[in-house]
Amino acid sequence: MSKFSLIYFLLWILLQVLVDVNCQSTPFKPNVIYRHTATFVDNKLYILGGKDVSNGTLVKRFFYLDVSVLYDTQLLSWQDLSNINIIPLHTDATSTKGGVNNDTLYLYGGASSDKTMALVYTFDPNRTSWNPQKITMIRKWDLTGVVDSNGKFYLWGGVNDNVAVANDMLILDTTNLNLSEGSLVNAPTPRFHYGATLLPNNKIIYMGKPVIFIYFIHLGGTNDINFGKTLNLTKGALSLNEVYIYDTVNDNWDTKITMGEIPSKRVGFSTILGLDGQRIIIYGGYFNNPGYSNTTLYVLDLSNYNWYVPKISGKNPSSRTFHKANVIGKYMVISFGKYNILNIVI
Repeated sequence: MSKFSLIYFLLWILLQVLVDVNCQSTPFKPNVIYRHTATFVDNKLYILGGKDVSNGTLVKRFFYLDVSVLYDTQLLSWQDLSNINIIPLHTDATSTKGGVNNDTLYLYGGASSDKTMALVYTFDPNRTSWNPQKITMIRKWDLTGVVDSNGKFYLWGGVNDNVAVANDMLILDTTNLNLSEGSLVNAPTPRFHYGATLLPNNKIIYMGKPVIFIYFIHLGGTNDINFGKTLNLTKGALSLNEVYIYDTVNDNWDTKITMGEIPSKRVGFSTILGLDGQRIIIYGGYFNNPGYSNTTLYVLDLSNYNWYVPKISGKNPSSRTFHKANVIGKYMVISFGKYNILNIVI
């Protein structure tokens, strides 16, 4: 496969190498963060929460990247909205775009020591206002929510308030805030830090999971929620030789065996759907290199479930984890993240 035949090419948002620019063109320059949410609504990529990559402290920042202008990774149009941010300090929440007009940001869950934090918040970009929603449901984090074409937000697995891996499929209808549950018959083992993507046939593909011990540490201050997770990926993650398909229409599960250049075991990676709807692209994560020529970027062909390493042009940046990936136009946009380091406490 030549580099000219690859439909996707990556626009890397590498904030740590941005140069200083005139304050009038860049009035706000955010710190590098990870474990945040990134939601694309009306030509704006909204970034919320997470941790500062330099010291691991929770951040109370809310800002967006204006992508209506031409891309220039050294002159990004960031706008700070932190003065209207009512969301308590948190990490590892999940978010999506939904609602009756499909123009509202929905935030679900997240790990926080603030007991006043609501389970669901909505943000109206037109009024630039946040609103907590009165919904009775379990709090979870470390999950990847996926919304379908009908505005239903699928919240599978993750970690719950008992600091245990959740074994449920919660479904939040963003058009009326009704809550239901999906089937777990033939579902894979409970997991978190996985990858998930909606397919054109209204099925969701899931892949990856860590196998690690979780414990709670109370640290105090702005970093008073932390979860010590020691990753040894020789034993600490499942292989991507299997992927799992949830049918949102028929409410059932299926398992597919993959082949080809199967990616190394990894967690904390990102997944998106290719523009042709026939490929899944994954990037980054914690991993052990099994000897492949490239362990950062892989493609899964959905016609035969064959993995391969695509040929790309340009310099491939260092891999990272707990970042976010969004499809914006013809680009896979990677925001923030932490550099990959094996066997660390995160």
